[in-house]
Amino acid sequence: MPKAKSRIQINNKKASFDYEFLETYDAGIVLVGTEIKSIRAGRASLQDAYCYFSGGELYVKGMNISSYFWASAWSGHEPSRDRKLLLTKRELRHLGQAVKTKGLTIVAIRAFIAENGYAKLHIALAKGKKEYDKRDTIRKKDLRREMERG
Repeated sequence: MPKAKSRIQINNKKASFDYEFLETYDAGIVLVGTEIKSIRAGRASLQDAYCYFSGGELYVKGMNISSYFWASAWSGHEPSRDRKLLLTKRELRHLGQAVKTKGLTIVAIRAFIAENGYAKLHIALAKGKKEYDKRDTIRKKDLRREMERG
């Protein structure tokens, strides 16, 4: 019997305003303790989350997963620790080369629970927007909103 589709989605709204997304990937997250329960409760934040390479592996920094309410003091977890991301070797190699040569960055866009019950992080290879690009984005958003109102 297939599992019900999860409604848990933690978004990074500021990322689409500050960055232009070039490529997107879905990565698994290595979690410990009660972190998965906190994510399922929607108690996580991607406000300032970004990814970096260390020793050929990809980590996410700035992802805050709050302590689980019902957990005991000794079985809790550190809310703002760096978490390892799981991607294929080919994807890791491609992202590593892109970040080194082109001056791009990897940004966390959305955290969600997949159909199989695992926590996933939607990441993007991104290029920073200039101030005039941000103004153009706001202008397009306002025009689209006006068109919808009719």
